[in-house]
Amino acid sequence: MNAQPGGEGSAPNAGSPSPGSGLEARIEEAKRRLQAAATSATEAERRLEAEIRALEADLERAQAEADRELKTQQLEHEEALEREREAKERAIAAAEERLNEIEAQTEAAEERVAAAEERAARSEREVEDERVRARESAAAWLRGQLDTLRREG
Repeated sequence: MNAQPGGEGSAPNAGSPSPGSGLEARIEEAKRRLQAAATSATEAERRLEAEIRALEADLERAQAEADRELKTQQLEHEEALEREREAKERAIAAAEERLNEIEAQTEAAEERVAAAEERAARSEREVEDERVRARESAAAWLRGQLDTLRREG
């Protein structure tokens, strides 16, 4: 059997590292790198969690601000609607009042027209009565004249 350096059956060299020590060094190095990677990953995870918490806090603040703004706008909108309703009610009340005034004026005008028509009718009757009296008077005078002419004649 041929013995190979560093293989089975060979004696360890006095100045060179043993075959197991190189592997152990590589394992130790791998462990250190793994530990460093784990530490890095843990730190990255902590940073990400902190960033997520900060983003969530920002989101909550933004949502709260949006809710406040929405409530403010809703309140302003409701107030504007209430002002418009009140303005409409005032306009309707003013229109109804004006309508009542117009109706009262119309009624008064109709009463004045009726009174004027009655006065006009009374005046026409009086004029007609005067004409009748004037005709009767003229007829009586003419009869009187005829009677006088007949007596003289």
